Amino acid sequence: MTGFSPEWLALREPIDLAARNEAVEIAFFAALGSDRLRFLDLASGAGSTVSALSRSKGRSVGSSVEWLLTDYDPALLDVAGQRWQDSVTMRQIDLARDLEQLPFAEVDAVTTSAFLDLVSEPFLVRLVDQVVRAKKPFLASLTYDGRAVFAPQLSFDAAVLDAHNTHQLSDKGFGPALGPAAAGRAIELFQDRGYKVVEGRSDWQADHASADFQSELLAGWQNVGRQVGLNEAELAQWWSLRQEQISSGDLILTVGHIDFTAFP
Repeated sequence: MTGFSPEWLALREPIDLAARNEAVEIAFFAALGSDRLRFLDLASGAGSTVSALSRSKGRSVGSSVEWLLTDYDPALLDVAGQRWQDSVTMRQIDLARDLEQLPFAEVDAVTTSAFLDLVSEPFLVRLVDQVVRAKKPFLASLTYDGRAVFAPQLSFDAAVLDAHNTHQLSDKGFGPALGPAAAGRAIELFQDRGYKVVEGRSDWQADHASADFQSELLAGWQNVGRQVGLNEAELAQWWSLRQEQISSGDLILTVGHIDFTAFP
């Protein structure tokens, strides 16, 4: 699986936490019956899902959660372990190859954040089947859905976004990725298997207070534009203008995401 640096994950975590859909998390926790819970978190990175659900308004006062965090990158799991210590257990695993080895039947729920848009249709089917077979609730947060709105707008925004969305379909270690279609397809798969789904938007909102995040994100989009062959002069001009707007605090960026929970 394509990796993410601890520095990038730290930059985006405040944006993620602010974006998560409260109503979806309330529905997820309502589907759980115990005050002592064990969650299996997929593609855990540095543990942002632990951070989010530890402060979720859906969680009962006094409830405790033990976490099994999974990721391919042992360095990120080390960061998560240092952050959360006794409340988490880590397992380094190649999810693409060994998903079925995880203890779905032994946990109370399965969670993941910012992951489903990276996986392929066959992997997603495998994942949904494992969750449904174990009859567990599932929470997927922050799945990118292909939308982005810039304020102020530039005429070249559409080309950059189209390039980014095309790149999202490339292989991230699981086969050709579903990208922006992932959340919708996952919801269909759960509903086809008799699960109830609650969904809602969880859009990133980044303004002058998130300048470093804006710069890192759009630098990545500029690089993708170069990789897919956008006009070099137009791309350079777009990036120059966006850098000026980031520096002056004039850029507001919204990036579309979907949260959903599915349960028997």
